[in-house]
Amino acid sequence: MSKSRVKYICSSCGYESLRWLGKCPSCESWNSFTEELVEEKKSGKKKYSGDFSISKLISESIQKEERIKTNIAEFDRVLGGGLMPGSVVLIGGDPGIGKSTLVMQAASKINTDVLYVTGEESINQINIRAKRLKVVNEKISVMTETDLDIILSAIEKHTPEVVIIDSIQTTYKKDFDNAPGTITQIRECTSELMQLAKKKHCAILIVGHVTKEGTIAGPKVLEHIVDTVLQFEGERSYSYRILRAQKNRFGSTNEIGIFEMHDDGLHEVLNPSEIFLSEREKEISGSVITSSMEGTRPILLEVQALVTPSAYGNPQRVATGFDYRRLSILLAVLEKRADLRLSVQNVFVNIAGGIRIDEPAVDLAVCCAIASNFSGKIAKNDAVVIGEVGLGGEVRSVSNIEKRIQEAAKLGFKKIIIPANNLKSLKKKENINIIPINDVNSALKEILV
Repeated sequence: MSKSRVKYICSSCGYESLRWLGKCPSCESWNSFTEELVEEKKSGKKKYSGDFSISKLISESIQKEERIKTNIAEFDRVLGGGLMPGSVVLIGGDPGIGKSTLVMQAASKINTDVLYVTGEESINQINIRAKRLKVVNEKISVMTETDLDIILSAIEKHTPEVVIIDSIQTTYKKDFDNAPGTITQIRECTSELMQLAKKKHCAILIVGHVTKEGTIAGPKVLEHIVDTVLQFEGERSYSYRILRAQKNRFGSTNEIGIFEMHDDGLHEVLNPSEIFLSEREKEISGSVITSSMEGTRPILLEVQALVTPSAYGNPQRVATGFDYRRLSILLAVLEKRADLRLSVQNVFVNIAGGIRIDEPAVDLAVCCAIASNFSGKIAKNDAVVIGEVGLGGEVRSVSNIEKRIQEAAKLGFKKIIIPANNLKSLKKKENINIIPINDVNSALKEILV
């Protein structure tokens, strides 16, 4: 017979405690503990006497990897080539960002049987949304259900190759007294779906909501269970959406997929560099083009900077799409090594297009944009700037330099400023003038008119 007791679980990180705490010892978040019932089952130690199988790690009998293509190139790129049979994929994102739209469009293009299980919409609402998205696929079966046992029975009976659960927060198991959406329910439901996916060799797509901090509700406990965790990002003021892989057992976590939201759904952005540079003002100070690597894809982006005198004691430093602490370091380097008195200036830096960049290869472009606007000089509009800036003002080499150069040449840029050490590794010559530099001052002399 099972006994139940009360536990307090942090809704941000999954930390468990026997009593309520105001502050989580693990993630240090406040007022995040929720009360949940946990059932304990008594079980004696029994020795298993049944049959079991052991197979070699690499065997000729193992079938070749065959993925289920969603036929959405950006989606397949992030997944690592498509959905792996027997895997569970978790897609998280803010409300209204387009998660249900993405999985609905993927279901319409998958060339196999798909079971779409929704606990948030009725059949009529699903049909209206499918009509708006122009979804026509006779292989899609729709089911409006939140009881996990019924959902598992439907999967075993109809044996679809792809199952979509929208969303895991509405799914519940009757064996637990906890309400749907609690950590216990989410964890147990996901665990049973994972076991069924391995047993039936079907791919399961789970849609998950995020917390107010932007992390997937569940939270880390759920991320450890599933095979792939995808984050669907975007600002409501922008039409662009970015799909990132935070965890992927069957592919790289460096790839991103870029979409643009329209009235009839999400459209793939196959050439993001051209899109992000389409509205660029060419004759203006504080605008510099750089190249960032997102997985294996180079993307050209516009770095914008605005420098104004500070009317208050402490000048403002605001960064959108760029790390604030990194900006503070670069400002200190410019003041010390390039003799630019920025300590009394407000500095605003923006990566145009709503995309966020974390790699250090854009450091030099940020420095050039700030210096351009501070001095009032226009940066050359036919040049691309790449390089990591060290504390000594030196420009350090970056990775994948050949791909960055090829992207710049393809979009018609005439010059590209790169670290001098990267010149040694170049094998193929492109139709573009390559300017190697060693420090920030050399770059400013080359880029500023």
